[in-house]
Amino acid sequence: MNTNPFMKYQQSAVQTSGPQLLLMLYDGAIRFTRAGIEGIQQRDMQKSNTNLIKAQQVVHELVASLNFEYELSHNLVQIYEYMIHQLIAANTRKETAPAQEALNHLLELRATWNTAIRKSAQAEAQQI
Repeated sequence: MNTNPFMKYQQSAVQTSGPQLLLMLYDGAIRFTRAGIEGIQQRDMQKSNTNLIKAQQVVHELVASLNFEYELSHNLVQIYEYMIHQLIAANTRKETAPAQEALNHLLELRATWNTAIRKSAQAEAQQI
């Protein structure tokens, strides 16, 4: 059992966050992609490799979180797979353009989900 208060808080935040967990995943993917791009620009191959792989792992988690009972999930999985492909291309070729394209998609999707979550919360609040 972990007695570190910070770790307890962090674990609790993840377990109770609901839709916020999705935004946290996007934030992580965005942060790692930006760091990967920075690594390429600085010619720091270790930094770019480590961060682009972490970004891929987070996008894989986004894929795993999909509920395929909804049509939207079938579209999102294609976008996520494309982003993974772009992150791999950026990492193997050490080019920023594919990673930047993935980053643009991540930023756009995060903004869209954030808006949807806020509107959903507002609708729930109005029903109370």
